[in-house]
Amino acid sequence: MNSKASVIFKDNIDTDILIPKNFLKTTKRTGFEDALFFPWRYDEDGKVIEDFELNKEENRENTILIVGENFGCGSSREHAAWALQDYGIRVVIAGSYSPIFYMNWINNLNLPIILNREDRMKLIEEARKGVEVVVNLADQSITCGDLTFNFEIEEAFKEKLLKGEDSIEEILTYIDDIEEYERTHKR
Repeated sequence: MNSKASVIFKDNIDTDILIPKNFLKTTKRTGFEDALFFPWRYDEDGKVIEDFELNKEENRENTILIVGENFGCGSSREHAAWALQDYGIRVVIAGSYSPIFYMNWINNLNLPIILNREDRMKLIEEARKGVEVVVNLADQSITCGDLTFNFEIEEAFKEKLLKGEDSIEEILTYIDDIEEYERTHKR
């Protein structure tokens, strides 16, 4: 994936900031784009805060987001992953994640990357110059200008993302085995 990166380098960005509870009235996976970071993107009158990172026109097409530590903490809501995805974000690079958010992000076929603070600071410096970030999941690498960083991801998650299979599609790859089991183990 190649994209410029947006940077919201704050720690402990919780799910109430990612998508406030008043937007959780549906279980559809779309329609959350405008709710993403609502308390930071809009003022008290609902007007756009022009200088917020995701409101800047030059960042609108960015699919990579670089953040601080403990991203996605707070209450467990898959809507947070849906809002980021609906906005167009596909890769989040953080120092750490809430375990629930991490799994929700992967289960929605998006890539969470853990990168230490020092490397994120180097990456941010280049990203803020407008240098494109290249994320190669197969090689587990991030390249930005002359910089290259490697990241770890569990092999099962990597394969899931490379294949583009959500949990249901993964289960369906075993449909013949499931049907055979059902035939031979009738009650």
